[in-house]
Amino acid sequence: MSEQGAHAVIAAIEELLPVLRERAQDAEDARRIPDESIKALQETGFFALLQPQPYGGYEADPVTFYTAVKLIASACGSTGWVASILGVHPWHLGLFEAQAQEDVWGGGEGSAGSDTLISSSYAPMGKATVDERGYRLSGKWSFSSGCGHATWVLLGAPAFDAEGNAVDFCTYLLPAADYTVDDVWDTVGLRGTGSNDVVVEDVFVPKHRVLSFLSTSKMDTPGQKVNPGPLYRLPYGSVHPSTITAPIIGMAQGAYDAHVDHQRRRVRAAYAGEKSQEDPFAKVRIAEAASEIDAAWLQLTHNIDELYQLARRGEKLPFDTRLRVRRDQVRGTERAIAAIDRLFENSGGRALQTGTPIQRFWRDAHAGRVHAANDPERAYTMFGTGEFGLPVENAMV
Repeated sequence: MSEQGAHAVIAAIEELLPVLRERAQDAEDARRIPDESIKALQETGFFALLQPQPYGGYEADPVTFYTAVKLIASACGSTGWVASILGVHPWHLGLFEAQAQEDVWGGGEGSAGSDTLISSSYAPMGKATVDERGYRLSGKWSFSSGCGHATWVLLGAPAFDAEGNAVDFCTYLLPAADYTVDDVWDTVGLRGTGSNDVVVEDVFVPKHRVLSFLSTSKMDTPGQKVNPGPLYRLPYGSVHPSTITAPIIGMAQGAYDAHVDHQRRRVRAAYAGEKSQEDPFAKVRIAEAASEIDAAWLQLTHNIDELYQLARRGEKLPFDTRLRVRRDQVRGTERAIAAIDRLFENSGGRALQTGTPIQRFWRDAHAGRVHAANDPERAYTMFGTGEFGLPVENAMV
């Protein structure tokens, strides 16, 4: 993607932010992102950022994608979360066999062409059985963010042979006709994401729509034969976890902007009518939060760009760099949460009112924090293990 094209997408998203900000409460009340917002994001080109060029995508550098996600999440946490999740799936589909990509983007039955949206639930909540032609899949998967806007889904499950022996762990690609959505999403945070359950009952999945996670973790996938660009040579364990942290940093930025705006007008009755903008302690808290947000963002984008530049040059991606990506990704989430907490606890009682952005960002960020990709001890342990020169046995690197 040209620099001019990237700027055009970012500029279009920046113009959309006031509208997304205004719709944030509507998304929360409806427990899903408004259809108008998804359509508007499609029109900016956002969902094509990580999509292969042969299917109308930009194949943009990942920092452009994460920058767009951060902007969207700074206006509405739920919209940023769903945009990030749905937006990364074209990258993942780009790793599948060419026929799977054709099934989704080729304009056939069940396809909306290049505008097709895909949701996911990667946790192993189902079970597949191998047969001669493909796989039989059944199960119930939770937390499929934005699934109400998607017409395909990516699901994770172990695969078993006829004797019941586990033989693989795979991602399965299914059209909407093969699954149902159970509307169960009712939460205190990220309420607008519509992260409902996906139910599959003994559905056949052809082999070309199944991708072994072993192949993914080794960065040796069939899709790389048709998508040889550097974007598709990046590790899943770097791209996907960063997709979770980027919107949380965006929420922290949104909370920061809302807090500073609130403090400009706030008068503290308990302190003889002191204006908050004249309170030196308020300025210290703002500086601390700003530094945490900047540090989180700089580490995340620096690390991802380092991997991308190595891939562009055709060089090997060092394992210690990949471990650093995961270390700083979970640290980025921690920094963002710390910043939001610092701002929220110093915003005063009026910030607690329903409908105010600061409390919504606070709830949304904490909801995002509980995602499995944000388990800090697990990522830190992997990094420490690598520093000691010991083998790291984890596919999410």
